[in-house]
Amino acid sequence: MLANGITLGYKTTETSYTIATGLKEVPEMGNEPEKVENTTLADSVKHYEFGIGDPGDMEYKFKYENSSATSPYRVFREFEKDKTVVSFEETYPDGTKFHFDAMVSVKLSSGAVNGAVEFTLKTALQSDIEVVDPS
Repeated sequence: MLANGITLGYKTTETSYTIATGLKEVPEMGNEPEKVENTTLADSVKHYEFGIGDPGDMEYKFKYENSSATSPYRVFREFEKDKTVVSFEETYPDGTKFHFDAMVSVKLSSGAVNGAVEFTLKTALQSDIEVVDPS
């Protein structure tokens, strides 16, 4: 499956998600639990178990566009300024969805000759990531 067609929706108090336009890149999705050493004095080799997980840096790249009050760059900056917890829904072309809540920060990319200006949306998770399989 190609990544083309992945969408990122967001909402705060609304019942439906607003699709953020200009999405160019999505992060890896999943949880990488920390391996915890738990060996006893009776063991002849080290024993491990998995601890809590860390999804890593969840950063989204967008095409920079700031022409209206509903432009994702402007909307996400407002969420950052107000420290708003935002509900997100990342949807894959096959219908798989990932739901999570996060606070956000926004960073505008540098520029270069013949280079596109982008912005990065960095998320700080405030919930678990819920996976919804396609029906």
